Amino acid sequence: MSDSSKHSGLLPLTITALGVVYGDIGTSPLYAIRECFFGTHPLPPSHENVLGVLSLIIYALLLVVTIKYVFIVLQADNQGEGGIVALTALIPSRKGSRTQAMRLAAGRPILIALGIFGTALLYGEGIITPAISVLGAVEGLEVVTPLFTPYVLPTTVALLIGLFVIQQFGTHRVGRLFGPIVIVWFVTIAVLGLSWIVRVPAVLAAFNPLYGIAFLRENGFPGFAVLGAVALVITGAEALYADMGHFGRLPIRLAWLALVLPALILNYLGQGALLMLTPGATHPFFMLAPTWGLIPLVAISTVAAIIASQALISGAFSITRQAIQLGLLPRLDVEQTSSHAMGQIYVPQVNWAMMVATVLIVIGFGSSTNIAAAYGIGVTMTMVITITLLYVVMTERWKWPLPIAIAVAATFLIIDLAFFGANLLKLTHGGWVTLLIAYVLFTLMTTWRTGRRLLGERLTARAVPLDDFISSVIAQSPQRVPGTAVFMTAQPHGTPPALAHNVRYNKVLHEHVIVLQVTTAQTPHVAPTERISVEPLGNGIFSVKVQYGFMEDPDVPAALLQARAKGVEVDPDDLTYFLGRETILVTRRAGMALWREKLFVLIARNAVRATAFFRLPPERVVELGVQVEM
Repeated sequence: MSDSSKHSGLLPLTITALGVVYGDIGTSPLYAIRECFFGTHPLPPSHENVLGVLSLIIYALLLVVTIKYVFIVLQADNQGEGGIVALTALIPSRKGSRTQAMRLAAGRPILIALGIFGTALLYGEGIITPAISVLGAVEGLEVVTPLFTPYVLPTTVALLIGLFVIQQFGTHRVGRLFGPIVIVWFVTIAVLGLSWIVRVPAVLAAFNPLYGIAFLRENGFPGFAVLGAVALVITGAEALYADMGHFGRLPIRLAWLALVLPALILNYLGQGALLMLTPGATHPFFMLAPTWGLIPLVAISTVAAIIASQALISGAFSITRQAIQLGLLPRLDVEQTSSHAMGQIYVPQVNWAMMVATVLIVIGFGSSTNIAAAYGIGVTMTMVITITLLYVVMTERWKWPLPIAIAVAATFLIIDLAFFGANLLKLTHGGWVTLLIAYVLFTLMTTWRTGRRLLGERLTARAVPLDDFISSVIAQSPQRVPGTAVFMTAQPHGTPPALAHNVRYNKVLHEHVIVLQVTTAQTPHVAPTERISVEPLGNGIFSVKVQYGFMEDPDVPAALLQARAKGVEVDPDDLTYFLGRETILVTRRAGMALWREKLFVLIARNAVRATAFFRLPPERVVELGVQVEM
C-alpha cells in the first residue's frame, strides 16, 4: 500500500500505526536502562557511565532507527510492502529465469539463505518479545511491595495465555483502541522522564557523542559488553519496515519523529537523571513515578506490553502467510478474521506453538533480566542481514553509485556488527535459545523448499510432455463425458499425473479439461488483469495459469470464474477437481540427506490439504495417488 493509499486521513492512520508499529520499541524503557547497569554485564552507575550509556542510547535511536530504518530501509518497498521476506523477494534473479514463480529459487543462494534465516529469527523475536515485555511490566508490582513477588510469574503466564487464546476471535475490534492507548503510554513516559530531567539538567550533556566514545574507550571490554544491553532500545526497529504495507511510509515516519522518538529520549534521560541521584535504583523505570502513581504505571505498562506482544504475534501470522506462498513453509490453516482488512489473519498452528514456547521461556528464565540475556542476538543478527540484502538492492535495483552504496552499507554494518558482537557475549546466558529457535525453523524451511524442488523435478522427469499426451489421447479417441474437469499441477511442464491416470485407468476424458497451475509472484499483490492467463490446447482442453502475490490467499473457484471471461468453459454446477496425492518414498538417491528426506515426509503429511488451502468445494474433489521416490 502506497502513502497515497486507500486510507483516508493522515492523522487517523498515524494514530493507528502507533499502536501496531511502535509497541515493541516503545516498551523497551521497561528494562533497557536497568540491563545496562544491573544486567548480565553490569557497570556502576557513576556520573560518567550514565552519560556514556545515555549517549550510546540516543545515537543508537538516531542512527540505527531514524536514519537507517525510517529514512533508508523504508525506501525498499516491494509494491508498498516491507519486511525481510519482501526484501528477499526484491533480490534480482539470475539471468535466464523465465517465470516469476522461479525467481526466488533463481536468486543467489547465499543471499536467499540469509533472507530465510532472517525470517526464522523474526519468529524467535515474536516468541521472546511477549515474554520479556509482559513480564517486565508485571515485575513493577515488586516495586509497589515485595508481597506481590510470588504472584509475578503466575500473573504473567495467565496474561500471555489469555493473549494467545483471544487470537482466534480476531483483533480488528481491539486494534482500534491500540493507537490512543499507546499515545497515552508515550505521553506518560515522556512526562515521567521530563520530571527528572528538570531535577538533574546536567543529564542533557548525553547529547554530546563524545561521552559515548569516552565510555567505550575508558571501560574497554566491559563497556563493549554493555552494548548488548544498549541494543535493547532498538528492538522492534524491524517492525517499522515489516508494517510499512499496512500504513505507508509517511504515517510511520510522522509517528516516529513527532512522538515516539522524543518520548523515548526523554524517558531514557529521565532514568539516567534518577540514577545520578539514586545509584541504587534497580528498577529505574518504575521509580520515576511517585508512590501514588506506581500502580497506575504498572497497569498502563502491562497494557502497553500486551499491545506490543499483539503486534509481534500478528506479524508472525503475516510472515507465515508470505512464507507459505513463497514455498518456504508447508500449507497451514490461514483464517481470515476480518471481512474488511486482509491483514487480519489467524494461523492456529503458529499461534499455539508460540504460546507454548513463550510460556516455557517465562517459566524457564523466571525474570525479565534473565530473558534479556537471551534477547538481542536475533534482533541484531536480523539487522545485519537486512543491511546486507539492502546493499544488493541499492546497487542492483536502485542503481546507486557504488562508492555511496558501499559507504552507507559499511557504516551501518559496522554499527550492527558491534551490537551483534556484544550480544554474542550473552550466548551462554540464554542467547543460545534465540539461535536454537531460528536454526530449527531455518532447517524446516530449507528442507521444505528443497524437498518441494526435488519432488517437482522427480514428477517432471517422469511426466509426458502435455502436447505429446494430448496428441496420443486424441488419436485414441477416448470416451468424452459431460462436464468440466480441473487437473491441478505444480509443474509448469508435463502432464499432471492425475490427468494421465484418469485417462489410463478410467478410459474417459471430460468434455472440457482445464490444466491449472497456481503460482506465486515475487510481489505482494498481482493486478486482477494479470492474474489469469489462458492457452487453448485444442479439443476442449485449456492450460490456465493463475498467479497470486505473496500477500494474497489463493481462491481457485473465483479464479476459474474469471477465466470463463477468457473463453474457458466453466460451469460451477458441473465441475470436478482432480488432485494428485503424492506418497513420498525415502531413498538414497542424490538430493537430500536421509534425515532431511524423512523430515520432509513428516512435514508433508501434516500439511493442510490442498482442498482447504485453495478453497475447493470438498464434495467436488477427486484425489488420485502417485508414488514418488525422493
